[in-house]
Parts: sequence; structure tokens; C-alpha cells
Amino acid sequence: MTITRKRFLGAAAGSTIVLWLQACGGGDDDDPPAPAPGPGPAPAQCGSSGAAIAGNHGHVLTIAAVDLDATTNQTYNITGTANHTHSVTFTPAQLQALKARQTVTVTSTTDSSHEHAVTASCV
Repeated sequence: MTITRKRFLGAAAGSTIVLWLQACGGGDDDDPPAPAPGPGPAPAQCGSSGAAIAGNHGHVLTIAAVDLDATTNQTYNITGTANHTHSVTFTPAQLQALKARQTVTVTSTTDSSHEHAVTASCV
């Protein structure tokens, strides 16, 4: 018996659909629904360096992941390899924004007659 291409493709498509439905559980109502995905893992690293610190000359910011749940302001020293110090302060709301993987910009303290805009993010 000779089979036409149209008949072959029709038969193949029909078997593919059946196999796909079986792989998805075939409509069995006894299976519980899959749980909704959670918010994802907490950021592994937060902070900034390089161009994320305006006019940077060696400053570095590192924020511990545990600090992202702080309920009080958190202040960080950003000296890095610079020959003077600055610090930056983040509010609890800003830390929560970082935890949600949003970018937050704060202004450092003034030292050596200048300050820096520090843009922090988490990865």
C-alpha cells in the first residue's frame, strides 16, 4: 500500500499530539497543581565599584546579603584603595529595593572636599 505525504504527515502529527498530551499527564484530575514559583534566591552579592561610583578613584562598596533585611539604617565605609574615606547610608526601604534587584543611588559623605554618587545593585 502506498501512503501519500499528506496522509503520513497527518498521521505523524496526530501521534505527536497524543504523545505530548500523555507527557503532560493526559488530563488526569488527580494530580495536584504545580506550586507557584517563589521570588527566587536572595542576591549573592551587592555593592558597587568602578563607574558605579561617580568620579571614582579606588572606592568600593560591599553590602552583606544579611543586611538586606535590616530594619534600621545601615552605613558602610567605601574607602577601598583610596587615600581617604567616605561612607554611605542606606535606609531599610533602599535595602529592600536592592534585595528586589533594583538599583539604588545614594550620596557619600564629603571628604577631601568632594562626595560621590554611589549606585548600588545586587547580582
